[in-house]
Amino acid sequence: MSLLLEPFQFEFFRNGTMTALLAGGLCGMLGVYIVLRGMSYIGHGLSHAIFGGAVVSFVLQWNFYVGAGIWGFATAVLINQTARRTRIGADAAIGVITTASFALGVALISRYRSFTQSFDAALFGNILGVRPEDVLVVGLVTLLVSVTIFFSYKRFLFTTFDPDVAQVYGVSTEWMDTLFSLLLAAALIVSMQILGVTLIAAALVIPAITARLLTDSFSRMLLLSVTIGALCGLVGMYLSYYIDVASGATIVLLQSSIFVVALVISVVRRQAEQRLAHTHI
Repeated sequence: MSLLLEPFQFEFFRNGTMTALLAGGLCGMLGVYIVLRGMSYIGHGLSHAIFGGAVVSFVLQWNFYVGAGIWGFATAVLINQTARRTRIGADAAIGVITTASFALGVALISRYRSFTQSFDAALFGNILGVRPEDVLVVGLVTLLVSVTIFFSYKRFLFTTFDPDVAQVYGVSTEWMDTLFSLLLAAALIVSMQILGVTLIAAALVIPAITARLLTDSFSRMLLLSVTIGALCGLVGMYLSYYIDVASGATIVLLQSSIFVVALVISVVRRQAEQRLAHTHI
């Protein structure tokens, strides 16, 4: 027991673990909608766009959450509106807008070399940089996203599975898509400290895909994805402490391992069902 509790004597570990737990569950929650909508690329793209905003906020000496938040929300709305109001597809809009934002961040880093090391943490995650106020921000965003999804559960569900019919029944799919993009941007901003830009997309997608392999029920998939994301955040932090590996990489590798196990279970179960069906023929 003392071995398990040992890391908690350090404030950075307590802050990092709580943030990883919340961020893992938050990404798992939003990841379900991303996977079912076939939007896996948007998590990757938005995280890179937010990196550009983070660099700009540093150069202008703005608060990170203010600068990255404004940039991330503006990018999310711009992608959404570009895809809806032009002949450019959503994937192309994401590719152009987010890579341009990321390139701007890289250009500024090369120009102002004094903070290159600081943004290694933004790229790959760094639990040493997590402060108590960061934990509070992640907690507030997790609460906000959870409450929003709870009260808009049916509209999000309808928009996810059949947007055309949803419009017929009076659901504003444009507004729901914009709202979801804003929630996603907020989640990515607060998760950057633990997971890093390069790994956030994986943390969004892997728990949801794993849950999809294990169940066909949307509600169970949502619950499983949140649980997998949160537990991997918690256990991944423990492992990263003892094996001295970056926290974000450890969390994603753990999620990937669980995905492989779920994939094997899914294949074995499908084969057993097929053999049973042949037996009854």
